[in-house]
Amino acid sequence: MGETTKATAGRWRWLILGVMLAAEIMDLLDSTIVNVAGPDLEKSLGSSALGLQWVIGGYALTLGAGLILGGRLGDRFGRRRMFLVGLAAFTAASLLCAVAPTIGILIAVRLVQGLAGAMLLPQGLGLLRENFSGPELAKVFGVFGPVLGLGGILGPLIGGGLIEANLFGLGWRAVFLVNGPIGIAALVIAWRILPRKAGVASIGVDVAGATIIVASSALLVLPLNLGQEQGWPAWTYVSIVAGLAGFVLFARQQRRANAAGRTPLVVPTIFSQPAYTLGLAGIALFFTALIGTQLILTLFLQIGQGFTAGQAGLGNLPVALGTAVGGAISGAFLAEKLGRAVLQIGALVQIAGSVLLWLELQSTDGFSIWSIVPGIALAGVGSGLVIAALFSIILAAVKDEEIGSASGVLTAVQSIASSIGVAVFGSTFFTQIKGGTAEHAFQQTLYIQAALLVVFLGLTFLFPKKGRPDEFTNTATSATEASVTA
Repeated sequence: MGETTKATAGRWRWLILGVMLAAEIMDLLDSTIVNVAGPDLEKSLGSSALGLQWVIGGYALTLGAGLILGGRLGDRFGRRRMFLVGLAAFTAASLLCAVAPTIGILIAVRLVQGLAGAMLLPQGLGLLRENFSGPELAKVFGVFGPVLGLGGILGPLIGGGLIEANLFGLGWRAVFLVNGPIGIAALVIAWRILPRKAGVASIGVDVAGATIIVASSALLVLPLNLGQEQGWPAWTYVSIVAGLAGFVLFARQQRRANAAGRTPLVVPTIFSQPAYTLGLAGIALFFTALIGTQLILTLFLQIGQGFTAGQAGLGNLPVALGTAVGGAISGAFLAEKLGRAVLQIGALVQIAGSVLLWLELQSTDGFSIWSIVPGIALAGVGSGLVIAALFSIILAAVKDEEIGSASGVLTAVQSIASSIGVAVFGSTFFTQIKGGTAEHAFQQTLYIQAALLVVFLGLTFLFPKKGRPDEFTNTATSATEASVTA
C-alpha cells in the first residue's frame, strides 16, 4: 500500500511539472507569436505602427511591472491560489484578445493579459521546489530548459502558420485562440492536483512599492512609444527622467519599508551590491537590444520584403537556432570555464553579426533571405552565449538568502526592457522606412543595437568573475533563454 501511495504521489508531481510547463509555454507563445501578426492586424483592425508596438510591447510592460508583486502575492495568499487565479485570468484574456473588435480594445486586453501573467508565472518555481527535491529537482530543471527553448523557437513558426492557414477565416485571431484549450486543460488539471498549501497570513503586501514600480515603468515606456510620432516634445523627456527616478525611489522605499518593520516587495539589501545594480543595467541594455532587433527582423521581412506571416516565421529560424547553439555551447562548458568572459565574447560575436548583417543589407542585388542568414545566425550565436550565463553571473553578487528577490527583479527588468526595445526599435524602423528603403531602416536600428551592446560590453568588466553554480540559477537562466529564442 505504501509503495502504491508513493508511486501515485510521484505521478502527481510529474503532472505538476507538465502544468507548470504549459503555463510557461502560454507566456512564451504570447510573447513571440504575435510578432508575425503585424500586417494582418493592420488590415483587419486598421492598426497604426504605434498600435502594433503597444500590442506587442504592452504585454511585456505590464508583465514586468507586476512580476515582483505577483511573487509576493503568492507568498501571502498561497501559490496554488494565485496560480489558479493567474491561469484563469490569462486564459480569459487570451480569448478576449481573439474577439477584440478594435485595436484599442486589443491593446487594453493585452495589458490585462500581462498582469495576469505576472500573477501566474512567479508561482511556478515555488510550486516545483515544494514538490521536488534533490536529484528529482535537478531532473525537473533539465526538462524545463529544453522544452521552453523549443517553445521559443516554435512561437513565430506556429504564429505564421496559423495566420497563413487562415483557419475558419480567423486570421490573426487564431494566434490568441491557441491558448484557450491549453489554458482550460491546465486549469482543470491544476485544480485537481496542486497541493492546497496556505500562504503566510503575516506577510504584508507592499502596495506603495508596487504602485511605484508600475508607475515608473509606464512613465519610461510611454514616451518611448509616442516620442518619434510626436516629434519628442518636452513632456517625453520629463517622463523618461521621472520613470528612471521612480526606480531609484523604489529602491529607497524598499529600504524604508524594511527598516520600519514592514514586509518589502524585495530584499532591499540587494541594491547595496554595486555589481548587482550594474547587472540590472546590463540586463536592461542587453534585452532592449535583443528583443528590439528580433522584432525588426520580422517587420523587415513582412513590411519591407512582402513575406507572408508563415515565411516570416521561417525567416526567424536562423537566429533562433543560432541562439540555441550559442546557449548550448555556453551552458555546457564555456560559462563555467570562462565566467564573465563568455559575456564579453558573446557581445563581440553579436556585434560582429550585426556588422555582417549591415553589410549584407547594403547589397543592391535582389533580396533573398539567404543573403542575411549568415549575419542573423551569427548574431543569434552571440546572444545565446550571453543568455546562458547572464543571470548566473549577475546573481553571484548577492547572498544566498537574497537569491529569490534578486532573481525576481532581474526577470522583471528583462521584461520591461523587452517592452522598451519594442518601443525604441519599432519607432525608429517605422520612422526611417517612411523616407527610405526597408534595408536602410533596418540598418538604422542596427546602429542602436551596436551602441547598446558596446555599453553592455563595458559593464561586463564590473560584473562578478564567476557565476553561481546552484540549481536555482540554472532554472532562471533556462527560462530566460527560452523567452528570447524566437
